[in-house]
Amino acid sequence: MIPKFLVPVSLAAFVTASAIAEDNAERTAPFTDAERESVYSASIEKRANDILKEIAITDTNKLARVHDAIVAQYRSLRSRDEAIDTMFQTLSKNAPGIETNRHAILRVLSQQLHNQFVTRLSAELSPEQVEKVKDRMTYNKVKVTFDAYCEIVPNLTESEKAKTLELLKAAREDAMDGGSADEKSAIFQKYKDQINAQLNANGHDVGKATKEWEAKQKSREEAAASSTTTPR
Repeated sequence: MIPKFLVPVSLAAFVTASAIAEDNAERTAPFTDAERESVYSASIEKRANDILKEIAITDTNKLARVHDAIVAQYRSLRSRDEAIDTMFQTLSKNAPGIETNRHAILRVLSQQLHNQFVTRLSAELSPEQVEKVKDRMTYNKVKVTFDAYCEIVPNLTESEKAKTLELLKAAREDAMDGGSADEKSAIFQKYKDQINAQLNANGHDVGKATKEWEAKQKSREEAAASSTTTPR
């Protein structure tokens, strides 16, 4: 057998290119249901395990029950979306415009799933732990967004901070039921629009404050880049 390092470069390149082409040809075929399910299962297992790390459950039986509750919720949300998609695909053929009712139906189905899930969590976890689960399922957007408001908008009163936090937690409750990261972000944006409107009505200018904050951030970044440049 010829050692690998003696194989001509052109031959090695041909073999490599052929292998890549063959692999790409295989990948252009649609994934099977089993492959999609395997990827999805791995994804929600990772999400559940990341959440469980945050709440540090020492009781192994309780840990298993909470794990199963989280995984079941993700699966239920996916099944909900698939069922609604199928229903509206069927209805829209005979009733154009029916899609406008999608949000109302989605909200009704989501509320039931949401209440069952929170009840199941509350039976196993402390209120603080339930909060952590909610935060992790929504990418910690409550804290990140609240901290941003406190930093960007000057002179917020304690009352305004409390109302902002209240609305962000309401956003979290809705966003927990979002079927994707984009849906969760869109839900939070609706509540941020409410917060901005309230703060503006109280005499703040959120848009102006944001632009000024962004300008300061840019200046800091430029100053930091300048200070690390090696002089000639």
